[in-house]
Formats: sequence, structure tokens, C-alpha cells
Amino acid sequence: MVIDKSIPKATAKRLSLYYRTFKRFNAGNIEKASSKQIAEAIGIDSATVRRDFSYFGELGRRGFGYNVKKLMNFFADILNDHSITSVALVGCGNMGRALLHYRFHERNKMQIIMAFDTDDNELVNTKTDDGIPIYGISTIKEHLKDSNCQTAILTVPSLKAQEVADRLVQAGIKGILSFSPVNLHLPEGVFVQYVDLTSELQTLLYFMNQNH
Repeated sequence: MVIDKSIPKATAKRLSLYYRTFKRFNAGNIEKASSKQIAEAIGIDSATVRRDFSYFGELGRRGFGYNVKKLMNFFADILNDHSITSVALVGCGNMGRALLHYRFHERNKMQIIMAFDTDDNELVNTKTDDGIPIYGISTIKEHLKDSNCQTAILTVPSLKAQEVADRLVQAGIKGILSFSPVNLHLPEGVFVQYVDLTSELQTLLYFMNQNH
């Protein structure tokens, strides 16, 4: 399912939260949920929930609420969580190794199928305990060209981020989740999401300090 380009980015970023919430409701045998219940579960207001859902047509009925199983499957379709998404990871430092051991597939249908690091890293040409092969960065194109992988996680030093991103694009990658705190310049049709843990922590500390 393709998301309408007119949907605001803020709404798009909440789609996975809605999906997770409906999965949790379903696991708890909740059949119907109101916008208030959904909002409280996510930490937003019910008007935002109703506005977000309005972009997708009639997802519920006034006075009836939302059918949990139906909406769980609806958001699974939007997020393409009915099929396995193969992911490549580049950068096997502390963050990279932690992600390699994170069991994405037990929570969603995402799976790291291969990893890359500098060619002289002792991990190159070995496998993780879960059997994920680790290759040298110089072989990115070689190993990705025959795979169905179009998504990558980038956990390399900032100075190397653009160079590695260019390699990934040349190898057919269409989406990058970057933990490197630099703005990547990517061609049209290639998407990037940034995760800046330092910035998030500094923002948290700012709000904590403002409360003193």
C-alpha cells in the first residue's frame, strides 16, 4: 500500500505507533477502541488521532469506535509488515553490534541479513551468533546486487557517512536509517531517517533543567 503524499510527516511518523498500539490491544483481547483509548496509549490527544485517521477515509464509526483487529491489519498493510523486510547494516562498532543482536524479527517483520565494516576489521568474513555474515565495505555492491535488500542502517563515523551512503545508493538501497549526525545528500527517490541519540538526550536534559 502506498501512503498518500499529502499526509503530513508528523502523521506518517505516528503510523508505527498506531500499529504497535493495535497489536497490543489485540494481544489483550480488546475488540474495539475509542480515539481516547488510542490517544492515551500513545501519549497524544484524541483529536490528533481522529485527524490522523481521517487521511485514510472511514476507519471507524461515531459511537462505535475502532475495530482493533481490522485496524491492526490496516496498519500492517501500510507499513508492509505482512512480508519480511531485509535490512543491511553498515558499521559494526558498539552501536552496530548492539543492533546486530537486536531481534527485530520477533517484534516486526524486519531482519538484518548482512552487515559490513571496514575491510581490515577482524569481524569481516565472520558471522554473528545468529548467522548474519559480515563483509568488507568495499564489497557492498557485490553482495547487495543479487539480494532483495533495499533498506540499510548506517552506524559509521560522521566523516565516512556520505561516502558509505553513496555506495549503498549505487548498490540499489532506497532507504537509510542513519545514526550518523550529519545531513546526507541523496538522490531523489532515496529516503533517509535520522536517529541522533546525543541530540535526543540533550533535549531531555534541557526539559529536565527547565523544570528546576
